[in-house]
Amino acid sequence: MPAEAFGTTADGRPVTRHVLSRDGLRVAIIDFGAAVTAIEVPDRAGHSANVVLGLDTLAAYETLSPSFGAIVGRYANRIAGGRFSLDGQSYRLPVNEAPNTLHGGPDNFGRRLWRADLSEATRLVLSRRSPDGEEGFPGTLDVRVTYSLPEDGVLRIDYAAVTDRPTVVNLTNHSYFNLAGEGTGSVLGHIVQVEADAFAPTDATQIPTGALQPVAGTPFDFRTPRALETRIREGDPQLAYAKGYDHTFVLRGAAGTLRPAATCIAPDSGRRLDVWTTQPALQLYSGNNLDGRLIGPSGRIYRSGDGVCFETQGFPDAPNQPAFPSAVLRPGETFAATTEFRFSVV
Repeated sequence: MPAEAFGTTADGRPVTRHVLSRDGLRVAIIDFGAAVTAIEVPDRAGHSANVVLGLDTLAAYETLSPSFGAIVGRYANRIAGGRFSLDGQSYRLPVNEAPNTLHGGPDNFGRRLWRADLSEATRLVLSRRSPDGEEGFPGTLDVRVTYSLPEDGVLRIDYAAVTDRPTVVNLTNHSYFNLAGEGTGSVLGHIVQVEADAFAPTDATQIPTGALQPVAGTPFDFRTPRALETRIREGDPQLAYAKGYDHTFVLRGAAGTLRPAATCIAPDSGRRLDVWTTQPALQLYSGNNLDGRLIGPSGRIYRSGDGVCFETQGFPDAPNQPAFPSAVLRPGETFAATTEFRFSVV
């Protein structure tokens, strides 16, 4: 499998970019953050383009990246107040999105160097050991992420983790998609469908209230396909808190079974993305915090709405929300999840 140097970390460790390819699909992944840096797929005319946002240099990924393509954890999404209790013990986490902890803290998995255990033409296995106390989380956590191309047009991500002490785990891939091609501008014209009848409303700091609200009659109703832009500027307090979409949708079907979660289509290019997952929830994020300070490999500036994320995951703040599905992992158990990004054209 093609691999090439992708720079050296600030503390002197080399980083490699691995390239998976199968038929018309080509995926580039670096072992810093286990991050997907490019996904090249053809449009309806057969022209290939990269459809995820990224950065040109390792230094930019180290210091500037808003988790472009990374595996984030130990706890993806938000934990209220940077604290939680487990088995009667309280834990404090670093706050990196005041007043909360986002994606596991400032030095989360997306900011760490992973080890490439296997590198083949259509499969890459990355692993790391998160020591007890890293970013405040209890237990030594051994994590393995497998990227594979099992068939034409499909990027599969398999997650596995085990611990030596009770801990909490929530892992996701944080790719920002633009199915018209990286750097082509806003994705708000993309047509989106989400397989969810309810979502988790938040407070002003984007922590879930604990309630689950039906999507019917709200700007969060993506049960039938519609453009992201259709209702994104409505005067709904939920949209105001997040400056757009950045909310957890409760996926239909049984968690643990691989099932449809979302569909996204770029009308002009004809590229289609179908997201399938075993996870219970999906965070739909419309790239609201892209503010023109980052420049992609295309040489184009990224602005708000220039990418959309489909973060398959557990529920945010579940360690503090008894009504949400548990995120606790105990010794002898294995955290396991699968997500597939299926690309096609219409």
